[in-house]
Amino acid sequence: MRDIGNILRADAARLDAALTLGTATARIEVQCLLQNALKVPRSYLLAHPEQVLDATQQASYANLLQRRLQGEPVAHILGEREFFGLNFKVTPATLIPRPETELLVELALQRIPAHGHFRVLDMGTGSGAIALSIAHARPEAEVVAVDASGAALEVARENAVRLGIRNATFIRSDWYAALDDKRYGLIVSNPPYIETGDAHLTQGDLRFEPPSALASGADGMDDIRRIVGQAHRFLELGSWLLLEHGYEQAETVRLLLGQNGFANVFSVKDIAGIERVSGGMLEQSC
Repeated sequence: MRDIGNILRADAARLDAALTLGTATARIEVQCLLQNALKVPRSYLLAHPEQVLDATQQASYANLLQRRLQGEPVAHILGEREFFGLNFKVTPATLIPRPETELLVELALQRIPAHGHFRVLDMGTGSGAIALSIAHARPEAEVVAVDASGAALEVARENAVRLGIRNATFIRSDWYAALDDKRYGLIVSNPPYIETGDAHLTQGDLRFEPPSALASGADGMDDIRRIVGQAHRFLELGSWLLLEHGYEQAETVRLLLGQNGFANVFSVKDIAGIERVSGGMLEQSC
């Protein structure tokens, strides 16, 4: 049997060698797997590096580690992922929430009053991470979240119940197709934006995520064009559309927004220095 300190050192190296994660990321992932196997917080691992796992703990941890070494995402192994301070259930039916998407939530909250009724539309909600993070931070807002996948919406609804969030509604819809004539003070979306056939779709965690939540046409822009092109029918004048997009798409998205009646168009860089979110204010109805 090995102790916690030895496991952290040796298995972080194994993960890094197998999946090219980087030393820091590999160590964090081993910590997450150990926490799950031992049912303890991260602080416990740091305070008890000398503890030796018993046979049951070792068997549980070894199974989790083997799954990760074979490439299965940690979020799927553990069944959840933390996002914007909340824990979300995650399954292969949804995109795994990623830290860079928290920027989209931050920019949305800057445009939603802290108090009073305000209507928000989240397009392509997946696990509900964006919609429910907004609803949690703005409990007086009305958040409507849509997705074309019934399986994804089941996960999103379950997350709403798990988190005790009551001001979010979920609708199955191919983008705007099933929506009524309500208008919103803000539309947000993290849509598919990878080019169909991109080699990254067959690598890393992306192999385990639904292709429909990742790829969008030859240039990755098909769904973004649909969202921007019809947004004027669902946004109030003077309201905002915010979109996450790929690392080389900011200029194209800004141009598209300008062509569709949006003013004050901008892009914001994520923590890696990549232009990750672009948006604009609806100035005129097309």
